[in-house]
Amino acid sequence: MTTKDQTLHMIGNAHIDPVWLWRWQEGYHEALASFRSALDRLAEDPDFLFVSSSAQFYAWVEENNPAMFEEIRQRVAEGRWEIVGGWWIQPDCNIPSGESFVRHALYGQRYFKTRFGVTARVGYNVDSFGHNGMLPQLLKKSGLDYYVFTRPNPQEMGMPSRLFWWESDDGSKVLAYRIPFEYCTWGKELDKHVRRAAGELRPPFDSLMCFYGVGNHGGGPTQENLASIRRLDAAPDLPRLVFSTPNRYFACVEGQGLPIPTLHRELQHHASGTYSVHSGIKRWNRRAEWALVTAEKWAALASVTTGLGYPLADLGRAWQGVLFNQFHDILAGTSIESAYEDARNLHGEAMTIADRALNAATQSLAWNIGIPQAPGTTPIIVFNPHAWDSRVNVEVEFGRFTDEHGLLDDQGRPVPVQRVQSEATSGGRNRLSFTADLPALGYRVYHVAPGVTRPEPPAELQASDTVLENHRFRLTIDPTTGVVQSLYDKQAETEAFSGDGAVPVVVEDRSDTWSHNVFSFREQAGLFKATSIRVVERGPVRSVIRVVSEYGRSRLVQDFTLYADLDYVDVRVTVDWQEEFKALKLRFPVNVHFHRVTHEIPYGSADRFANGEEEPGQSWVDVSGSSRETGDRFGVSVINDSKYSQDVYIRDIGLTVLRSPIYAHHDPMVPQPDGLYTFIDQMTQRFCYRLYPHVGGWEEAGTVQRAAELNQRPITLIGTYHPQGTLPQAASFVRAEPANVVVSVLKQAEDDDALILRAYETTRAASRATISLPTLDRTIEAQFGPCEIKTFRIPRDQGQPVTEVNLIEWADTDK
Repeated sequence: MTTKDQTLHMIGNAHIDPVWLWRWQEGYHEALASFRSALDRLAEDPDFLFVSSSAQFYAWVEENNPAMFEEIRQRVAEGRWEIVGGWWIQPDCNIPSGESFVRHALYGQRYFKTRFGVTARVGYNVDSFGHNGMLPQLLKKSGLDYYVFTRPNPQEMGMPSRLFWWESDDGSKVLAYRIPFEYCTWGKELDKHVRRAAGELRPPFDSLMCFYGVGNHGGGPTQENLASIRRLDAAPDLPRLVFSTPNRYFACVEGQGLPIPTLHRELQHHASGTYSVHSGIKRWNRRAEWALVTAEKWAALASVTTGLGYPLADLGRAWQGVLFNQFHDILAGTSIESAYEDARNLHGEAMTIADRALNAATQSLAWNIGIPQAPGTTPIIVFNPHAWDSRVNVEVEFGRFTDEHGLLDDQGRPVPVQRVQSEATSGGRNRLSFTADLPALGYRVYHVAPGVTRPEPPAELQASDTVLENHRFRLTIDPTTGVVQSLYDKQAETEAFSGDGAVPVVVEDRSDTWSHNVFSFREQAGLFKATSIRVVERGPVRSVIRVVSEYGRSRLVQDFTLYADLDYVDVRVTVDWQEEFKALKLRFPVNVHFHRVTHEIPYGSADRFANGEEEPGQSWVDVSGSSRETGDRFGVSVINDSKYSQDVYIRDIGLTVLRSPIYAHHDPMVPQPDGLYTFIDQMTQRFCYRLYPHVGGWEEAGTVQRAAELNQRPITLIGTYHPQGTLPQAASFVRAEPANVVVSVLKQAEDDDALILRAYETTRAASRATISLPTLDRTIEAQFGPCEIKTFRIPRDQGQPVTEVNLIEWADTDK
């Protein structure tokens, strides 16, 4: 093989960060300027080809410059402007939920189809900081057969080849390509860039892609770049250089019968600090994602049950705002401070739209529930957003509630209820706490009534300043340090922790915002010291010990809550953080050996090494194995409602609460000792975590369900009487069995009034599932492979069959 038998496919692109060291308004302008430049190059040079991703950029051009948009349409039709990516934006590829990745493709691919008559075939996230292991399935079921990325770099993760089949746990594969060196260029001449890329060619792989064009702040290929490519193509010691696109490259290599290796693992790690930096954007993202899927479920059910209109356009606009905020430099926490004011506002818009849709739906359903008038009583309707029967703690702000009042369920049975601290510091308001038994994706009506004989609390329920005990656990707080001295599981007859748990550890962290080339945070700077430990709630529903601790100028409050009849411990945390160049972790040494470590990832889970490296995760991490005391199968899941970063060192779980670097500080820039800088997370923040010791593994323990219940909480509505209502006081609309198949989405279809239901298998076990929708008189029977995601289209006309569709809501024949 001679040098000229080899080929570099030259990929002209303009990488655009719409937000980073600038705000979105500047990114908006730069997107238009970059597209204008690309169109000029296409007009000047008949051989030049251009590629670009991100439907959001095209939408900006469409709304602001229709004439330019029409030029792009013409170039796409000619085949000289190639649309890649297929997503709304290039997001962080670890932190968004599985459903967010679906929506990137749903809104992106549909946008491209309606405006340009094409959809992308190449997934394209060239600047993201790692890629979760479920992406091959998410890509494949969105019409994306190929994937292009850059990070992790070779020093961060070795691979057998730059070109490989990337496989997810369900068996889906995409042909993936790691870009050599960089996805953009900076100078006018491309000599060094082309020569180092050519040095990566290895037989039998005789072609590679080489990306060029000014990027990050946009720009794209220059006239000098194009002249440089032609000059270098004539050089006898270099491969053939051709203007090309990713589609052309993949078509070329697929037809050569090459021995392409298969990689079945996540693509990690790069910039490990991004999993935890900027608690605000992480919390807003989690809240907005759950708010939207909750609103969709109830809006869909109300449309079917009461005829309420479904707000399809409003919810779509809200989702697009959330997706924009998942851009990798926004959600990763690496942008300038003012960019997060914009992100907060956009998340606020999305959550407001979701709240309005949810309120309209639940109000409509509530008014159709038959509730006869009963003097002196007040109905409370509690809605369960999950497709399984859920037993959960409920809190609701309420008006007058005296010692003479009690709580009844829909059958008139007394339910333990407890007054807890109200959000209002004034007379006449109360906050009630009780355990609700809720039908699957349904509701139950409870009644506050006078003259109710309250049930006696269980004898096992005990509380003091340092000990909480119920039927399952005995929790002991160290009276000096305030850490968990013991969490004894009576059922398993074992201690959950092998040492002190919930230990607040302050870690030295002098790294930049990304934590470039830092893979773990283990240099301890100190510990918080307890200043107050006391019981602050004691009642028939729950008891709470509050531990207040201090470190430096910072304050930490942990409220340890044990319920009378629930098998977990909830801990509500308030952190007033005032430290710089430090991180905060909470540590939990699980009392097992022969163990495995599992993290939740988008629409799946991943087993990982217990080597102390920082890992991206969704809402839970689990360490399960054999109890060191009994030898029986045992484990502990640590669940949270707004954090995305954990480590496990041997068997010691570390939940990363926060980091406090300088905003948008990038190595090798060295902060000046006397410089005035703004540090991240200098504020009060609140979150909740759940300690869930369990017999057996996380799969049979239902960790997935307990995590969803913490993050997607029941909805409560103070009701009134409407005896004319036709709905019963308790009902279930959707139920899925077995438990390892979880219904994640119920929404209206994008094309008509059919419903879309999405479900996924959670425990890596092939399963025959039954999904019942009694309101529609429908039952779906489906075989799920391990970790498989399935989407069903359910027409309202019962004469039409339920069909399986892809993530874009198209049948295979619609592609």
